[in-house]
Amino acid sequence: MELSIQASFLPHDDPEAALAFYRDLLGFEVRNDVGYEGMRWITVGPVGQPATSIVLEPPAADPGVTSEERRTITEMMAKGSYAGILMSTHDLDGVFDRLQAGGAEIVQEPVQQQYGVRDCAVRDPAGNLIRISELR
Repeated sequence: MELSIQASFLPHDDPEAALAFYRDLLGFEVRNDVGYEGMRWITVGPVGQPATSIVLEPPAADPGVTSEERRTITEMMAKGSYAGILMSTHDLDGVFDRLQAGGAEIVQEPVQQQYGVRDCAVRDPAGNLIRISELR
């Protein structure tokens, strides 16, 4: 059986800040931008990788989510403990320098981890943890 990951979902609470981070800072292309009842779903992805996307979605947009669950999600996003994604690059130092210069919240500078990868960590404007590992 062969499977591919088409899209991952990350919450956003400010569409313009999300675009500034993913499009302008990371250099992703915007593939779709859909609004509905005051909410926006923005699909972004790395240039040259059309089969892989991140859908930036309003948190708790599902009508089945209760008010209490929405509060919990909002609190977890504020703490940066709700969602995350792993990315990779051949130029970890260059990507990190660009993120730092662009004002991204730095969680961890590039470091060689004891489990074998060299990576760094930042948070996007919604608090999502993004770990970026170096390809060798």
